[in-house]
Amino acid sequence: MLCLFFLLLTSCIHPMPLSCPPCCFIHLQLELSTAQMIHQARRELLEEMCRSYTRKRRVLIPEDIKHLIVDDQHGLLYCYVPKVACTNWKRVLMVLTGDGRYSDPLDIPANEAHVPGNLRTLSEYTTAEINHRLRNYLKFVFVREPFERLVSAYRNKFTRNYNTAFHKRYGTKIIRRYRADPQPEALEHGDDVSFEEFVRYLVDPQTQLEEPFNEHWERIHSLCHPCLIHYDVVGRYETLEQDSRYVLQLAGVESQVRFPASGKSTTTSEDMAAQFFRNISPLYQRKLYNLYRMDFLLFNYSAPAYLKFRFS
Repeated sequence: MLCLFFLLLTSCIHPMPLSCPPCCFIHLQLELSTAQMIHQARRELLEEMCRSYTRKRRVLIPEDIKHLIVDDQHGLLYCYVPKVACTNWKRVLMVLTGDGRYSDPLDIPANEAHVPGNLRTLSEYTTAEINHRLRNYLKFVFVREPFERLVSAYRNKFTRNYNTAFHKRYGTKIIRRYRADPQPEALEHGDDVSFEEFVRYLVDPQTQLEEPFNEHWERIHSLCHPCLIHYDVVGRYETLEQDSRYVLQLAGVESQVRFPASGKSTTTSEDMAAQFFRNISPLYQRKLYNLYRMDFLLFNYSAPAYLKFRFS
């Protein structure tokens, strides 16, 4: 089995591009300086949490790096996390790595952005090539408040009529296992899974014994391994526009592509997440928090105020 030596090395900071007139350099430098301090603080906190909560360091294996997308032209490694703007980041990388077919990320259909093979992942490279990229490329990941991401995944995969593959693959299993006296139609289609049933599925130890979590609700630290891979930028969904601009500036490509502005009015918010958790018992809230606890700790998210159990 291919194994990689554990690397905890910083990447080189890419130079500031010369694409703007002199009058804007002071503004850009101030903006970059402020952003650098913010991201340095995030990295330091992440490293502190890793030291505190990671018992044993280990080597990376190919499974650990399958979510890392590679842009060899611009020296970028991006760990994509579903439900954290990964469709738009994949679009941006398709523009940067493409042959000129697209210049605007939003011209790329969402389903095309997720087609395997359109973008290369780090697991496709040799050990030497992987280590070179981990040492020298700008590495970044975007994270999100864990329960807002979870509710977003539930809404997208279980409450939309078009996601029949998820209904069949997961919905029928969840209903069969956790619903008392399910109707034959529900068992056949799996298209009316409640959030309570979804939570029971997640916290059931049997679930992960049978198969790994789907990437849409897998923990971010399990997808991107931030205690094994030293990310230069840990962006946050809550500051997506600013953090995305910072990544493009560091990469020296902000004159080539812009990160798409969010036009959605249905983004899952804290208030919306609170509504979904309203009918979840304190016992299951605690179990779910324990399941996602490392994401809360590593990425500096406080436990939501709407939770109904007491923290020990």
